[in-house]
Amino acid sequence: MAIEEMKMPKLGESVTEGTITKWLVAPGDYVNKYDPIAEVLTDKVTADIPSSFAGVINEIRAKEDEKMAVGEVICTIETEAAVKAPDKQEKVETAVKTNKAILSGADQSGRYSPAVLKLSQLYNIDLKGIKGSGKGGRITRKDVQAVIDAGANHQVQTADRTAPVTVATQGKKAIEPQKGDTIVPIDGIKQTVAANMVKTKQEVPHAWMMVEVDVTQLVHYRDSIKTSFREAEGYNLTYFAFFVKAVARALKEFPEINAMWAGDHIVRKRDINISIAVAAEDKLFVPVVKHADEKSVKGIARDVNNLAKKARNGTLTTEDVSGGTFTVNNTGSFGSVQSMGIINYPQAAILQVESIVKRPVIIDGMIAVRDMVNLCLSLDHRVLDGLVCGRFMQRVKELLEAASEDTMPIY
Repeated sequence: MAIEEMKMPKLGESVTEGTITKWLVAPGDYVNKYDPIAEVLTDKVTADIPSSFAGVINEIRAKEDEKMAVGEVICTIETEAAVKAPDKQEKVETAVKTNKAILSGADQSGRYSPAVLKLSQLYNIDLKGIKGSGKGGRITRKDVQAVIDAGANHQVQTADRTAPVTVATQGKKAIEPQKGDTIVPIDGIKQTVAANMVKTKQEVPHAWMMVEVDVTQLVHYRDSIKTSFREAEGYNLTYFAFFVKAVARALKEFPEINAMWAGDHIVRKRDINISIAVAAEDKLFVPVVKHADEKSVKGIARDVNNLAKKARNGTLTTEDVSGGTFTVNNTGSFGSVQSMGIINYPQAAILQVESIVKRPVIIDGMIAVRDMVNLCLSLDHRVLDGLVCGRFMQRVKELLEAASEDTMPIY
């Protein structure tokens, strides 16, 4: 018999921490090796943590909604190699009963998640009056929201009086909801994305540049084959696949761009893996098209289609979101014509592909209506300078303006 420690696993190349969003087990539960025991959220993906051992959950050390560094102990498991799982039934039942007894006599306030506490404070709700629906009677955010939706008027009991409680916000004046306001709780994914963006903006000296690209020829080329492509392949041939292809080619020619800041040195990545932003309801995921420089336009279109589907149905894996070296963001899909992206740390740059719009331009002294698009590059000025980025953007522009069956074949 031994007590083994389960630690927060490393779920990506640049991932240093994760948030336990949900425990799938409780103390006293028996688990087999590789059984999922918890759901964890990083800035890259939501994934299950599999058990490294077979045995009985001894102690859970990480609370739900608590951030844990990679390598920190999240729970302990009591193992006994000489005894098979079925022979442990009595021991498991005893452990469960013991755990329930402990929970019944425990201080309830010590088991509230930060999300539950914040929501209850905003609405002055006394948590002691709520019956929890979670494991062991734990109060969940949904329980608190149900009280709010029911219009219950609760007060938080303090040591000497009944008083309203407000939430302090890092040195700023507390924000008190007024009648008619809607409180939108921030889920784990949004909290993680927000924290990563703040870190990026604080640590990375952003610079920005933009080029105009005449994609009239590309528009004609794509429009001439989009129907036959859809019939043959079963998915759409989007403009975005052409943009990713052009960027991948340019990165091959300008490896300085395909780089990362590493404190006392810069790492130029060998593989060209393009991160793409995919929205799923109100969440944002950044899966990766691997080895984009080695793929045809069709191959890139297929990967983008598959990754988008996985993001929207919640089946992205750690592998799907790991290893990105440069990000291309399709902001044009929302009608945007100019924007400045926040770099996807630790990458050195992000390219915003804006909306293709018809505009009058001067060609050989004559006014002509052309399909134009703006490409906006945000760069880490520690890694890159304007000279190399300007040349890179010029090359992307050349590739897109010359796009045809000969220069950028689909297959």
